[in-house]
Amino acid sequence: MIVSNASPLINISAIRKLDILRKLYKQILIPTAVWDEIVIKGKGQPGSEAVKKANWIKKEPVQNVTLVETLGLTLDRGEAEAIALAKEKNAELLLIDEQLARKVADHLSLNYIGLIGVLREAKSKGLIKGIKSHMDLLRTVAGFWISEDVYREILKLEDEI
Repeated sequence: MIVSNASPLINISAIRKLDILRKLYKQILIPTAVWDEIVIKGKGQPGSEAVKKANWIKKEPVQNVTLVETLGLTLDRGEAEAIALAKEKNAELLLIDEQLARKVADHLSLNYIGLIGVLREAKSKGLIKGIKSHMDLLRTVAGFWISEDVYREILKLEDEI
């Protein structure tokens, strides 16, 4: 069971590589707030139509409203619901990029991965040839922030320098 927040889906859709997630994880579960953020509020934006049409991305409401409300004191609604749903479903992995949300996920003993980690996993499994072109597209097309230090470190780790 893999649960995702909105930003990984939006950003990977912006570079037209959403299919990487399907190939890696087969199925992804998203809470209602994430669906609403991407498909309804984000209509016409990257990911909106792709997520709506993807039969391997399933929407599921969160049951633990108290946890969502508590997490919502410091996180946005999508992040709070994604973390709560991952906890409820005992998810194998949570796809999330935001620093504070990762700290909360870590505190709740959830395994998580960000978009760069997804690209590294895709490369290791032979789904993509390199990470540099994907990171470059994320930066330029999606507006995804990657610090120069992290960018260089990933390229070094992946032998792409």
